[in-house]
Order: sequence, then C-alpha cells, then structure tokens
Amino acid sequence: MNEAEIDFAVLWRGLQRRWPWILGTALLLGAGVFLWSRSQPSVYEASASLLASNTQTQEGNLGTALVKAPPLPEGAVAQALQSVQVMDALLTRLKASEAVAVPERQRLVENLTKEMRQRKLRTVILTSQLEITGNGIYTISARARTAAAAQALANLSADSLLVWDRGRALENVRRAQAGYRAQLAQVDDQLKVGFQGVERQTLIARRASIQGNLTQVQLLEDSLAGVLSPLSTAVEPLAPVAPKPVRNGVLAGLLGLLLATGVVALLIAVDRTVRSEEDLLALRVPTLAVFPRVRQRDVLLSGIVRAARQAGLYEAVGFLRVNLLSALSHKTHPVIMITSTAPGEGKSSVTATLADGLASSGQRVLIIDADLRRGTQAEVWRSYDEGGQWHQLTGQGGVRGTSEALANPHNVQVIRVEENVDMLPAGPGMHDSLSVFNQADIAGALALWRQKYDLVLIDSAPLLALADGLVLGAHADAVLMVTEYGRTNVQSVRSALRRAERSGLNILGFVINKSEVREGGGYGYSYSYAPKAGAGRF
Repeated sequence: MNEAEIDFAVLWRGLQRRWPWILGTALLLGAGVFLWSRSQPSVYEASASLLASNTQTQEGNLGTALVKAPPLPEGAVAQALQSVQVMDALLTRLKASEAVAVPERQRLVENLTKEMRQRKLRTVILTSQLEITGNGIYTISARARTAAAAQALANLSADSLLVWDRGRALENVRRAQAGYRAQLAQVDDQLKVGFQGVERQTLIARRASIQGNLTQVQLLEDSLAGVLSPLSTAVEPLAPVAPKPVRNGVLAGLLGLLLATGVVALLIAVDRTVRSEEDLLALRVPTLAVFPRVRQRDVLLSGIVRAARQAGLYEAVGFLRVNLLSALSHKTHPVIMITSTAPGEGKSSVTATLADGLASSGQRVLIIDADLRRGTQAEVWRSYDEGGQWHQLTGQGGVRGTSEALANPHNVQVIRVEENVDMLPAGPGMHDSLSVFNQADIAGALALWRQKYDLVLIDSAPLLALADGLVLGAHADAVLMVTEYGRTNVQSVRSALRRAERSGLNILGFVINKSEVREGGGYGYSYSYAPKAGAGRF
C-alpha cells in the first residue's frame, strides 16, 4: 500500500466518524434557507412577446427609409431597453398605471430607476430568439410582487419598446419632410428671380413634384411601422415563480453537505492525529486497547487509579491485560516497557491502571519509574493512596530511587502502593539521565528484580523526547507505545517506530489513550457493560 492509498483510507475513516456533524450542518443550513425563503415576499412573472422583422421592402417612390425603420443590429433592443428614452417612457407610463397598486407601483419605480442607473436590469428582462437575418421573437419578462403588477409591467415595457422603434421610422420621415421643404424653398426662390419660358415651366413642374412627394410623406407619417410589432400580450400569472422554499432548502442542504465534507476533509488532511486503531493500521503494529477519557474532576478527587476503576476503563484494561498476557505467554516474569512519542500522552496513567488491572487478577507487579527527568508514578499513587509502606526488594536497607537502584541493584527498597503492586519511584529529576542508563547493568538489575514478580512494568521517557527509552527498551521483552486520541500525530508515531526498530526494540502494540467514548463502538468492544454508568473524561 503506497502513501496515497493510506492517506485516502485515513480520510475516508475520518469522514465516516464525523458524518453526524456533516449531516447536521447540511440539515441546519437547508432548514435555515427554507425558513428564510418562506419569509420572503412572493414574486410573480409575466411575459409579453414582440415580433422582429428586419426585412426591408421597396414601396412606391419614397424608398425604404420612409416606409420602415432601419434594421436593428444584434443587441440593439437590449441596449434600448436600458436607455433613458425607453426607461423614462416606461416610468412615466408605470406612474400613471391604475392596474398596479400604489405601494407596489412606488417600489417598482424605485427599483427600475436604480437598475437604470446601474445599467443592470433585473425587474425587466429581455430575451431573444433570432435568426441570422435578425428576424425572430423578443420576449420581455417582468417581475413584481403581485400578479396584476407583473402583467402590467410586462405590457408597458413592450409598448415602450414599440414606441421607441416606431420613433426611429418617424425620424426618417421627418428628415424627408425637412428635405422636401428645403427643396420647395429653393424652387420658390428661383421662381422669384423671374425665370421665363421653358425654364419657368420646368421649375413649376419640379415644384409640383416636390409638393406631391411632401404630401405623400405627410400621409405616410401615421402609417409607418418599425422593425418590431406586437406578437402577444402578457397574461396575469396564476402562481408565483419565487420564492421556492423546498427547492432552495434542498439546494442549500446539498451545498452545506459539500462544504461540510470539504472542511472536514481539509481538517483531517491537515490534522493527521490518531483517532482510531484504523489510523495506525498502516504502521503494521496492532492496537491492543483503547482507553476512554476520564473526567479531570474525578482524577483530581480520587486519583487516576480509582477514577479509572469507576469510569469506563474496566473493559479496556481487561482487553489490554488479556492481549499482553497472550502475546507474552512464552515469557516467564516478562518485562514490559511503556512509552509514548511525546510527553503528556498518558503513558504513566496507562502504566498505573494496567498494574492495577493485573493486580486485581492476582498477578504481582513491579512498576519501575524510569522517566528520570519527569517521573510521575510517585505522584500518581500518592493521589490514589498515601498508605504505602516501603519494604525490601533486594538486600538490606538500600536505595529508594531508580537511578540509585540501577547503580546498586542488590540493595533496593520499593513501596507497596496497593496489594500485589510495588513501585520503584524515579527520584529527584535529573538532566543527565542517559548517562545513568549507559553506565548501569540494566540487564543484570532486571534479571535480579523480575524473579519476585509476575510482570515488571517500566514507565519510560517518550521516545522522541529522549534516547533513554531506546536504551531501556533493548532490555525489555516487549514495548507498549501509548498514543493520545486527537493529539498524537501519525507521522510522529512513524518516526518513533523507526527509532525503535533501529535500536532493536520489540514493539508489541499501541494503546490509544483518552479516546472519546461515543466513538468507541468501532474498536471491537463496548463500554455499555461497565458496572457504573457514565464513562467519563480525563
């Protein structure tokens, strides 16, 4: 399996774990948009159609320019609809329309005025279906909050375009009238000069012809047509076109689903932390147990051991105990080192609760706190029970700390923290802890101490923080690595494993610590059988 496949598998599992959050986000967004859409006013749409005929025909002797408006180039009608000439005429007609209620009329006038200034019409929309020659159909769609207002606005918009188009033809007629009048004035001036004979008769005939043409132009003024002509008027719509709460809610829900999935996928890709045993499968090391999170309040009041007993760790510790004993069944008096990748992941609490679980099944356990810089076993057990008694592990009298015990393994005292559990504390913190391990006869000390116990648990410093664990782990029968749910990075675990393999450590498996109980159903066992309900956090 290559790295890309591993990343995809981790991503898919992360999405599966968070599907309630993703689905909840989509439903919440969809419901919000649905309710918002329902609160919006209704919008009705009506449409009127105009026929465009750009074909010119010659009629009489007046020419095409006097019969019909010039052809309309592509896009001219759309630009005209936004022009001041058409919009002013439309606004004037709309203000005088009694078919639209006064409040809606005022709203439409304000909207159209604003849209005209922005050069972006939304209340009135023009669409076209034209041939290459320019012939075709223009559709004017108008939107309003009442059906009657939408119908009236669509018809008024179509009428305003027709008036504008006819005005283009009238411009040609008026220019022709002005030309003929200018010719008449010129002929009249020539007649006043006093031409006689044939020349005068020619001027009189010319004047009569020009006067006839002017009369024809004046007669055609009322019958001229533009390129556009009415095709169908708008009818009052029966149902609103907007809002559509169901459609908007569904689309918003789908969008929310995509966005939530994308955000979660991005967070998973960035946050490659351990959240289930599947996240560690690619490392080819088994997960032996998953410990749920215990409430911090319970830890402060009772100590981690007692709090673990009362919370949901009973089954988790049982699984870890069974897995460890099964894996080390061929070993007599096995030594197990418990470590982590970084400080604060809970290796010391896992060591203490595991020792308590082993002791409850009758095994005698020795805990060696080998984290010489930041030893915490003494504090863990002091919070649990301050009634421990010192007794001899080896020899007479002797030392009461790990660093001194490694230097003198034949005269060591340990403290009885509970029945069947003895603990050798780390002692005062030291900076040069590695030199202690390098100079000590670790193998000889462990061989001497392990004979009196069924198991020896070594609480070691994190592998990525110090090299102490690499030295100690070489003398342990197995190494148990603790990872913290939602905090330990998978890449950090991989780096710790590489160091352990190079040093010859036998990594037996992982413990995922501080896991969310609500996600524990996928780990192969259930917490619902705990003697006391309410698995907590720590």
